[in-house]
Amino acid sequence: MSKWINVIGGGLAGCEAAYHIAQKGMQVKLYEMRPVKSTPVHQTSHLAELVCSNSLKSDLENTAQGLLKREMRLLDSLLLSCAEEARVPAGSALAVDRELFAAAVTKRIMAHPLIELIRKEIRAILPDEITIIATGPLTSDSLSEEIKKLTGEEYLYFYDAVAPSISKESLDLSKVFKASRYGKGTDDYYNCPMSESEYNIFYSELVKADTVEGHSIDKKLFFDGCIPIEVMARRGKDTLRFGPMRPVGLNPGEGKTKPYAVVQLRQEDIEGRIYGLVGFQTRLRWGEQDRIFRLIPGLEKAEFVRYGVMHRNTYINSPAVLMPSLQLRKNPQIFFAGQISGVEGYMESAATGIIAGINAVRIAQGLKPIILPVTTIIGALINFITTADPENFQPINANFGLLPPLKQPVRDKKARYTAYARRSLEELNKISEAFL
Repeated sequence: MSKWINVIGGGLAGCEAAYHIAQKGMQVKLYEMRPVKSTPVHQTSHLAELVCSNSLKSDLENTAQGLLKREMRLLDSLLLSCAEEARVPAGSALAVDRELFAAAVTKRIMAHPLIELIRKEIRAILPDEITIIATGPLTSDSLSEEIKKLTGEEYLYFYDAVAPSISKESLDLSKVFKASRYGKGTDDYYNCPMSESEYNIFYSELVKADTVEGHSIDKKLFFDGCIPIEVMARRGKDTLRFGPMRPVGLNPGEGKTKPYAVVQLRQEDIEGRIYGLVGFQTRLRWGEQDRIFRLIPGLEKAEFVRYGVMHRNTYINSPAVLMPSLQLRKNPQIFFAGQISGVEGYMESAATGIIAGINAVRIAQGLKPIILPVTTIIGALINFITTADPENFQPINANFGLLPPLKQPVRDKKARYTAYARRSLEELNKISEAFL
């Protein structure tokens, strides 16, 4: 039996993996290269730092994201426990104060007696040690080359964009209104309404804006969930109005004109001082962000706490190289977890970290790895990334479309989603006692 298990990467997946290994009584060496070696988007040395949005998405059970969280809670998720400590208002979504969340995770990891946190860049993988690679989309060049050798496959890659954030005190509150779409949850979002003429001006400036160009644009390597706002706009004049700027489900109040388009702002810190532009991932130059986003009503004097940026996102061709246990086919001592495995999203990444951690311990103990049933969101997600067509593999979020149909079809969508959730949780409750 191995004396310890290596976990490379102190992000969401790596922290979940390390925590679950240690909770099983095994020693963990958790390697994180920051702050010895930084990345283009991280700002602190904390573990589990959120670099895109502060939202962990819906917490409603009859949504795929909400079900994913319930499954993770059944599996004793470290991150969701920390998220409750750092929670900020976000309607039916679970959103956190980034700083408090990362600090809470870091504190829990460092306080665990069986976890040794080592701050260094790993450039080589020892093939005879049980190792979980959870280095995320910003894997260092040196380790990327090492993983290429391990997998025998060329990397797939795309470029990810981050939305800007502004200070609340710079908002013109006389022009915005608070509401959550369709009245779900409490009115936690600020909404910037646009008339048709205001939208036309904004759209015209956006599509001709000066951007940070890159060869990824020509290769169309954006993941659909992170397409920059200016790239999306070029698909058609009304694309934004049917996407992140759709006005439906938002009531500005009695006697007020229904908006032609709406920009939503989501709270990012626990004090409510910082708000992010929802769906406004961008690769615009910073000066252009100043100029164009201040055309949005209510943001004329916006103070940008963080500009939108663009960074590389790297992932392996999992269907070609991974088993459903998240083990490398060529060397079952090695596991992959997180975004590098081809899942997209904070919670999806963390969930694969939980499973990789559980399975690494089982391998160390001479037991068979667990494979969750495809009737669970986590099981269906891992099944997809390890069995999809390797010729056309793309990162994927958790969604109900991954689940097998119900034995008794349910036509009403909301009722069907509720039935999916009930089936998943019942099955996970039955089997989880065997490995927790």
